[in-house]
Amino acid sequence: MAEQGCGGSGGDGGGAGRALPPHSPSGVLLQTVEMHTGGEPLRIVPRLEAAERAAAAGLSLLSLRREVAAGHDHVRRALMHEPRGHAAMYGAVVVRGAAAAEGAHLAALFLHCAGYSAMCGHAVIGLGRFALDYGLVPAPTRPETAVRLRCPCGPVTAFVPWDGRRSGNPVRFHSVPAFAAATDLAIDVPGYGKVVVDIGYGGTFYAFLSAEQLGLDVCSSKTRDLVSAASAVTEAVKKQFKLHHPESEDLAFLYGTIVTDGKDAFSEEPTTNICVFADEQVDRSPTGSGVTARIALQFHKGLIQLGQTRTFRSSTTGSLFTGKAVKASGLCWTFPLSQGLLCSVGKQKSLSVPGEGVRRREEPVGTSGIFRILCCVAAACFGMCERAGGGVCINAR
Repeated sequence: MAEQGCGGSGGDGGGAGRALPPHSPSGVLLQTVEMHTGGEPLRIVPRLEAAERAAAAGLSLLSLRREVAAGHDHVRRALMHEPRGHAAMYGAVVVRGAAAAEGAHLAALFLHCAGYSAMCGHAVIGLGRFALDYGLVPAPTRPETAVRLRCPCGPVTAFVPWDGRRSGNPVRFHSVPAFAAATDLAIDVPGYGKVVVDIGYGGTFYAFLSAEQLGLDVCSSKTRDLVSAASAVTEAVKKQFKLHHPESEDLAFLYGTIVTDGKDAFSEEPTTNICVFADEQVDRSPTGSGVTARIALQFHKGLIQLGQTRTFRSSTTGSLFTGKAVKASGLCWTFPLSQGLLCSVGKQKSLSVPGEGVRRREEPVGTSGIFRILCCVAAACFGMCERAGGGVCINAR
């Protein structure tokens, strides 16, 4: 790391700059690249030696996810939690080598404040630009390069503009096959009564319902009220409906609940939603995997057709994703309602800045926590000011 000026030495306020204090030889030094997509942060770890060693042993990405969670979770906590992160932080560990085989340029593990995910659309958009700008794709093509990623849920392709020097916007991606797992499912939610939900898969499972069923408005109700209601729905669905995935039971978990404005029929106007996932974490973007799952549900119900583009808006930041059903695979899996569907999701902006995490010798990695009230303030201003919490400033203008 290059030396940087620190305002002088001694008490005179001038003089030569001083080097930053060295990190402990026995400690962990992690370099990160800070990005956001639609206001949702993405902290990329370009290299994690523990993950590389495990991948070299031939572990699948799902197995690698279990290995990292069991033996190296302190890294996730240090990066996601306070003081380096915040309650809305999201991350991705880049894995190359064996885990990114079968024609992929890279693989990724997805991190959040409560654990690990199987898919993340906003991260795929960011990783597509990262892969080009950091030279992970040999011989990129103009005007657009296909960046092939392996995610725990399967292969995903990001399509990234490339001008010969750097990546650009807009970025889009083709998802893993999405499908409707259940529709019109009656669920009893303590404190809210009986509601009707749909469950869709877009790399991970979500429950969907309109805010009206919860006595709320996705555009005008307090975010805290929407989060509480969505979390109650998630817990109720987990207890009352058994999920299955046709390829791996490791993917058979409900990631969260997406509360919508109820406007599922095709329209040129945006439809608004809020995604509450993991441990009451709010996605500031419209949620790429959630958009994918919602498109699959709308297609299954005959509300949209192949090739029809819909616009999805985040209720917290106003950021927009577009999405469309590209191809119906015709695969009828074990679900009575499902058909594999290839979806394309796109976003206008993603931005990255390099960062380097240096920890002082006396600071123990893993001594961190989450302060939700601080996160709520950061989330409220993030979309308008386009700056991240946790001390990282990102300017997208």
